[in-house]
Amino acid sequence: MQLKRLFAVATLLMGALLAGCQTTNPYTGEQQASKSTKYGLGGVLAGAAIGAIADGGDGALKGAIIGGAAGAGYGHYLDRQERVLRAELEGTGVQVYRQGDELKLIMPSNITFDSGKSDIRSAFYPVLGSVSKVFREYDRNMIEVVGYTDSTGGDKINVPLSQDRADSVANYIAFQGVSGDRIVAYGRGSADPVGSNKTAEGRAKNRRVEINLLPVQPR
Repeated sequence: MQLKRLFAVATLLMGALLAGCQTTNPYTGEQQASKSTKYGLGGVLAGAAIGAIADGGDGALKGAIIGGAAGAGYGHYLDRQERVLRAELEGTGVQVYRQGDELKLIMPSNITFDSGKSDIRSAFYPVLGSVSKVFREYDRNMIEVVGYTDSTGGDKINVPLSQDRADSVANYIAFQGVSGDRIVAYGRGSADPVGSNKTAEGRAKNRRVEINLLPVQPR
């Protein structure tokens, strides 16, 4: 009897989460559950199971509610942060990607740096200023800045150049009031290409700076 009640409670809560958190995929037009909903469903099941063990059916109900809220917490936070970043960066050339509980900003080098240089273009300062404003408002992420190049010139040139570009972006974000304790910067040279280095288009894609927003890991 308790197992049936547990199943019913979990089903009702999952249905409520799904019904209330449907979004439209901007690329396919299809209805789908938001990222926070997926985390919440996992929390519902875990919380219900723990609650049932501790206090039977009533515990399942309490556990499901608490577990659902906790599971959706960071996902919901990231949903809001993603929407704000997309709005701020619309039309700038910076791409926003979401993968689970990580957000990635991809900044092509043609809009951030002159060829072979690591000084940020003055025209790009307002864009980084907008990014930094969001980072100040949403401060529950670590900020990983990674520089990349194409394969032209070899690692002896590319690795230091990619590191200098990552440092330039990281330093500017910190200068805008974002805590330096949250920021790390790496230069990866021609590693991890996203396009073919055999074509001009592919090489252009590979010359980039990525900003990865990662959840703060508990100590």
